[in-house]
Amino acid sequence: MRRAKPQPIRNKLDLTDRTQVRLIKKRLKLSDAELTTIVGRIGNSLSAISKEATLQRAAVLSLPTKVPPAAIIASANGSEPTTPEAVAAAPAS
Repeated sequence: MRRAKPQPIRNKLDLTDRTQVRLIKKRLKLSDAELTTIVGRIGNSLSAISKEATLQRAAVLSLPTKVPPAAIIASANGSEPTTPEAVAAAPAS
């Protein structure tokens, strides 16, 4: 008798299948540790994993960078400190 080979569930990640794990890591640009923590916390749904990876990437990109105060920037440029009065009084060419 011929039996049909069981088809994998297409919207779930099978962590025992090395090929699936490698492809998902490559597609979402995740490391082993990041993928296992996401799967442990969220589950093995591919859509949930991709959403969480996107949220993590967005959180890293939206971190504010340290910007020095305007006085330091002005002194580094070697010009006078810029104040609203000086900008208003400057002649426009």
